[in-house]
Amino acid sequence: MPTIQTCLWFDSEGLEAAEFYVSVFPRSEIVEVSRWSGAAPELEGTPLTVSFRLDGREFVALNGGPGRPFTEAVSLLVDCADQAEVDHYRERLLEGGGRESRCGWLTDRYGLSWQVVPTRLQELLSDPDPGRAKRAWRPC
Repeated sequence: MPTIQTCLWFDSEGLEAAEFYVSVFPRSEIVEVSRWSGAAPELEGTPLTVSFRLDGREFVALNGGPGRPFTEAVSLLVDCADQAEVDHYRERLLEGGGRESRCGWLTDRYGLSWQVVPTRLQELLSDPDPGRAKRAWRPC
């Protein structure tokens, strides 16, 4: 069975971003850092890829150079048990220059989009009571 990982393209700050992300989430770690070889003498020794885990999920940060910014077309969803957890992860991910958006979305200082929402949100949005569902959508 193949392994599927999410690869995140950074200009050059992949290691810094991975270190930040593993500091935010429990059960997270940097697994491996591969470095540019002599094939790119101007980059030799600098990080090329960083394999890391966030709460057991596999990611790769690729330092691929400029020109490939993140967009909200892809985001990472953080499903939180309660409001205290939502507040904690939002505050941490906004550290150092992140920006808030609507409906639990934010963009961190590296430009990656996150949705930090309570687990119960999907249940409320699809509630058979139209009034309850509408109230859940109201902040958006």
